[in-house]
Amino acid sequence: MRQWILIFFSIFASLLSCNGQKNIPPISCENTAFDKKVKSMLNFDVPTVDIEFAHKNQEKLLFLDARAWEEFEMSHIQNARYIGFNNFDISKIKDIAKDKKIIVYCSIGYRSEIISKKLKENGFQNVFNLYGSIFEWCNKGYPIFDMNGNETKNLHTYNKKWSQYVYNEDIMKKW
Repeated sequence: MRQWILIFFSIFASLLSCNGQKNIPPISCENTAFDKKVKSMLNFDVPTVDIEFAHKNQEKLLFLDARAWEEFEMSHIQNARYIGFNNFDISKIKDIAKDKKIIVYCSIGYRSEIISKKLKENGFQNVFNLYGSIFEWCNKGYPIFDMNGNETKNLHTYNKKWSQYVYNEDIMKKW
């Protein structure tokens, strides 16, 4: 009997110790340096989804862009809706059903994680942060679109420092 009590407490203690750890998913970016940077920037407060899943299920998902207007205006994922970051206002998305499957993205996932958390705090149930965000989307060769709905190769990379993480040579990096 004593052995079972020790086993129970050992399992219980190990579960408690896991509770405080970051929930880092087995998702990764192809470029090791970029993947390391993404992992260092995220808290994993909300579930993440990988690029392949998001691309494959694009028609069933609502993409929300949490970048600055200038970034969105240059290019974005097709049919994405701009919600911004610094000027985010939850009242601007009151028309979205709380059970809609939502993918939030930014440049690498940092800003979109913060916005995703705000959405969840406001009752949105199926919110996911796009791991690697639009940089990894472009690195995988998936299309981005301008404000006229035309495919483009121009991507706003925030600044020169961040542009190093877009390694797809077909992409024209601008800041």
